[in-house]
Amino acid sequence: MSMLGRIFGGGRRGEKGAGEAGSEAAAGPRSAEAVERLSALPLWTDSHCHLQSSDDLEAALERSRESGARRMVFVGTDEPTSRDAARLAAALSGSGAPPVQIWSTVGLHPHDASSGVGGVGRFLRELYAAGLSSSRVVAVGECGLDYHYDHSPRDEQRDAFAAQIAFANQYGLALVIHTREAWDDTLAILDREGAPSRVVFHCFTGGPGEARACLDRGAYLSFSGIVTFPSATAVREAAAMCPVDRMLVETDAPFLTPVPHRGKSNEPSYVPIIGAQIAGLKGLEEAAIAQATTSNAAVVFDLHG
Repeated sequence: MSMLGRIFGGGRRGEKGAGEAGSEAAAGPRSAEAVERLSALPLWTDSHCHLQSSDDLEAALERSRESGARRMVFVGTDEPTSRDAARLAAALSGSGAPPVQIWSTVGLHPHDASSGVGGVGRFLRELYAAGLSSSRVVAVGECGLDYHYDHSPRDEQRDAFAAQIAFANQYGLALVIHTREAWDDTLAILDREGAPSRVVFHCFTGGPGEARACLDRGAYLSFSGIVTFPSATAVREAAAMCPVDRMLVETDAPFLTPVPHRGKSNEPSYVPIIGAQIAGLKGLEEAAIAQATTSNAAVVFDLHG
C-alpha cells in the first residue's frame, strides 16, 4: 500500500487505493546525480493548490519534483478539505528525492458560506490547543466573496468572510482571499474588520486599479494560469506593475490550467509556466521570478520546517 493509502486507511473518502497507481508508476530511487540535477533547478513555490483532492497525488508530486516546484500550500475550502490538507502536509513534507515541502490552510470558501464557519473554527481551536505553531497550517482561507456564482447568499458570504478575518487575527495566521466580481465589498469588509498583517489575494483577477488598492493595503498578489490566457489583458497589466517583492505564483490546481495545457487537469508542475509568463512581462530571468516568489511565500506564510 502506498503512503497515501496508509494515511487514509486504504482509500480517500471511499476511493479505492488513491495514490497507489501513482506509487507504482513513479520512477524508482534516483541516482545521486539525478537528485543533484533536480535540486539545481530553480525552486518554485505553488502558493495555492487543492492537490489533496488529486486522484494520483504521488504521481503529481513526482512531476512537481521534476519541474522544480517542490514547495506548495494545500488550501482548504471547508472543514473536511482543510483537515485533509493539514494531514497530508504533515505526512508528506520531506518525502521523496529531492524532498517536497507542503503547508496547508484552514478555510471556508464563499461558495459554501451558508454552511457556516463553525467547522473551520472548531478545527482551528483544535490546532491551537495542540500547538498551532508546530503544525504546518499557515493561513486562514481561502475565504472571501464570489458574486459571480452566488452559490451562497451575499449576506452570508460577507458574514463568513468577516468571521474568518477575525480567525486570522486571533491566531496570528495569514489570510488568503478569494474575490470575484466583489471588489468593493471585499475591500470594505477587510478595512472594517482590520486586515491581518499578512494578506494574499489569491488567483488575482483584477486590473492595475484593483492591484493598487490591494498593494496599498500591504497585501500580496498571487498570479495563476489566468495570466497566460489570451483574454486576460488586465491581469497581465496588473502583473507587470506589481512589485516583484509583493507577488506570488500559484496553480489553483486542479483548476485554471495555463496555456498551452488547457483542457488538462492543473497541477503544481505547471507553476514554472506561469512564472515564465510573468518573467516575460517583467523583463527578468525565470530564475529571478522563482527566487523572488519563493522568498515572498516564505515571508507572507511564515513558512517553517
